[in-house]
Amino acid sequence: MKTPRKLSLLQEKIFILVFSLKWLSIALIIGGLAGSMSAFFLWSLKQAELIRNDNLWLICLLPIAGLIIGLSYHYLGRKVVKGNNQIIDEVLVPQNIISLRMTPLVLFGTIVTHLFGGSAGREGTAIQMSSSVADQFTRIFKLKPRDRRILLIMGMSAGFASVFGTPLAGAVFAIEVLVIGRMRYEAILPSFMSAAIANVVCHMWNVGHTHYHIGEIPHMSIWLVAMCIAAGIFFGFAGALFSKACHFWANLFKKYISYSPLRPFVGGVILAIAVYLIGTTKYIGLGVPTIVESFSIQMQPWDFALKILFTSFTLGAGFKGGEVTPLFFTGATLGSALSLFFPMPVGMLAGMGFVAVFSGATNTPIACTLMGIELFGVEAGIYIGIACVTAYLFSGHSGIYTSQKIGSPKHLFYGREKGLRLTEVKKYRHE
Repeated sequence: MKTPRKLSLLQEKIFILVFSLKWLSIALIIGGLAGSMSAFFLWSLKQAELIRNDNLWLICLLPIAGLIIGLSYHYLGRKVVKGNNQIIDEVLVPQNIISLRMTPLVLFGTIVTHLFGGSAGREGTAIQMSSSVADQFTRIFKLKPRDRRILLIMGMSAGFASVFGTPLAGAVFAIEVLVIGRMRYEAILPSFMSAAIANVVCHMWNVGHTHYHIGEIPHMSIWLVAMCIAAGIFFGFAGALFSKACHFWANLFKKYISYSPLRPFVGGVILAIAVYLIGTTKYIGLGVPTIVESFSIQMQPWDFALKILFTSFTLGAGFKGGEVTPLFFTGATLGSALSLFFPMPVGMLAGMGFVAVFSGATNTPIACTLMGIELFGVEAGIYIGIACVTAYLFSGHSGIYTSQKIGSPKHLFYGREKGLRLTEVKKYRHE
């Protein structure tokens, strides 16, 4: 057994100062690069949406776009095809430095997906770009596996914070998403620094983020707490449904189409026909206009379900993009529709659903609560917090990131699943 080193108070503070300065220097680099990449990415997405909206015939070319994305990953990106799950894997069990190819491939794939009418988000792209670039500094700085974990977490937090304009949520998301029920506090300072810097740099490029307003905030009461819990149950089920739908379509495509480039081609054909048949583009792309409307207009009960269907099918087929903005769409429209049954302001329910469905699908209730406070104000914090933790609990051991490890089971009923990855849970339950 090693004898612990005796340090004076001054020596202890010097070590902490050196640690802080070291990671601040790295955060300036990672945050600057991530913020700049997110700014370019957001600008590119906006241009792609504008071009598609002015030329709706481009949706007819979605199968060709899918084939191009499939071929690019088949021949150039086999080592990075797992996306966010690969980043989580490398943080939990460091093995190989992530190929820099992840950055241009996911950027290209996401822009093409949106340009031609796929339904996807943007957080996955931002996280993958910033994390893969950050990981290259492992070699440059000759970092040990312990420090490499922190570096990857910084990349995740910087990408998330800058693409949504929520530095607190981004910093906590990166240390909360890895292990369900556990947080990696050794990375908390670097994560916060990189998130803050990335967010500032993104704004320096004059790239704005969407602003949402929930309007009236009612006074707290026992009755409102009960309704928040009831709504949170619906949001948790929606988050679980979203996750399971994504995995269902991905497994179905893999089962019946062995040649991976054909999956997005076939998926593109079906999506283009579906958009034509329903006669609206409401459920493709990011869907931000519909999200904004949800805070003031009561949405239809089927809006959230159709967004889940379109997004899960798009991503399951092999198109690229994130899941979070579609989760925002799902939650906001579901919350708005629940105002038919819950005597609460439509904006409040939409705001609760906005972050709570995200909480249920990613198993990050603390980050989602902070995001709600950053986006909607601290006055709504208690309602948002109750909805997020309830959704987290009722989504069960499911999630969009199958590489997540179960550190603290959500209930004693799930106790034997501790230590498993989400991808292993289904197999374990059928043994």
